[in-house]
Amino acid sequence: MVSRRQFFQSAGIAAAASATVVSTVALAALPEAAQQTKPDTMPPLQPPNGRPYNPVVTLNGWTLPWRMNQGVKEFHLVAEPVVREMCPGFKAHLWGYNGQSPGPTIEVVEGDRVRIFVTNRLPEVTSVHWHGQRLPNGMDGVTGLNQPPIPPGKTYVYEFVARRPGTFMYHPHADEMVQMAMGMMGFWVTHPKGKHPLIDEVDRDYCFLLSSYDIDPGSYTPKVMTMLDFNLWAWNSRIYPGIDPLVAGLGERVRLRVGNLTMTNHPIHIHGHEFFVTGTDGGPTPRGSRWPEVTVDMAVGQMRQMEFVADEPGDWAFHCHKSHHTMNAMGHNVPTMIGVDHREVVKDITRLIPDYMVMGERGMHDMTEMEMPLPDNTAAMMTGQGPFGPLGMGGMFSMIKVRKGLKRGDYRDPGWYPHPLGTVAREVTGPAPAAANSSSAPKTEPTGAPQRANQPAAAVEVKVRKPSGGGHGHH
Repeated sequence: MVSRRQFFQSAGIAAAASATVVSTVALAALPEAAQQTKPDTMPPLQPPNGRPYNPVVTLNGWTLPWRMNQGVKEFHLVAEPVVREMCPGFKAHLWGYNGQSPGPTIEVVEGDRVRIFVTNRLPEVTSVHWHGQRLPNGMDGVTGLNQPPIPPGKTYVYEFVARRPGTFMYHPHADEMVQMAMGMMGFWVTHPKGKHPLIDEVDRDYCFLLSSYDIDPGSYTPKVMTMLDFNLWAWNSRIYPGIDPLVAGLGERVRLRVGNLTMTNHPIHIHGHEFFVTGTDGGPTPRGSRWPEVTVDMAVGQMRQMEFVADEPGDWAFHCHKSHHTMNAMGHNVPTMIGVDHREVVKDITRLIPDYMVMGERGMHDMTEMEMPLPDNTAAMMTGQGPFGPLGMGGMFSMIKVRKGLKRGDYRDPGWYPHPLGTVAREVTGPAPAAANSSSAPKTEPTGAPQRANQPAAAVEVKVRKPSGGGHGHH
């Protein structure tokens, strides 16, 4: 039997749900849930209606279409399992929105009234948090705190005014550890409604999210309990060589919007140029607080907006400066074998394992040239090829390709940069030049001075001794 208190508690829950859940009758009037499964960078979505703006380009992603309904900009997000090609030959079974992980970028204009329908096709409840937005508390998307969870098969609606311009994100606040580890996230850009004193016009406006996954070689699904030891570090759930280049015409002003939804910080580094940090998820930065940088460190949950003038032609590396984040499918328990002489032991091993290969005694660059069998659906550690051979990079790595004569709106890969004659580092032939200070060096040394470089050195032999039994090594 239901008590009076239980009755009113149930009625209150039902009333709260009715404020956000969409009835069966209303479902027939939902805006179309556009889908995208291609991993390519889609061209910018020019606004077909509403207030005009200069659209962004989502790296290896796309922008969600909308419809105008009596002055309200309506979107439809579908939370669902997806298959994401992280690089050619390697796919991951993730959770995302509208066919992809990350979900589509949402673009609006400051002052727009926005209505987002969210349909849950996951096997568990979900919600959407609009990271960085100013909105009514009941639209903030924290399950249990601001709203009931969205059950599987149900559609809820969020509605608020985009109150300030900036760079934002969206992601679940329901079973967040699992759902974000499975790839549920997306980008949000609010453009200024007019000329803004702190926001400059740019020629190209790129955005992408940082994400990380732990997927065992040969498998498809991320391990959601991993806290830090991820083996795949991605931009928009793509890993190099699957990440498209960011192209720009010579002299163009470029904006880079980056959000971090991984479990650690990332120093994002650009070659050949300097940028200014012009915005965060809190809004545009004051002009007096900006200074030139080549690296910006992004903490977890942060957004950074950088701008630079592409005035140096070439193919410039653009990457996370944590070296382990520019590798793919890297194991963390591989011993360092640099300097270890394998020659004798290899003879014994190959009698038992004919295909045995020595790895790591001269560093890891040989991995870029090895063609060794891998389990199906495994990303190689370093497979990117450049005009001069293997790049030896993976993970969070791409290029800023700056070209003279590139037309505005052309985002195609222009190919490799044709270097002018004499501008590429090259081998020195013949005798090496003498040190600049060799003739002016003093003729005598004080007592006890260290041995000079031009004096014969005693032979030094470096021996590597493996640890003895019991885990104690000899030195």
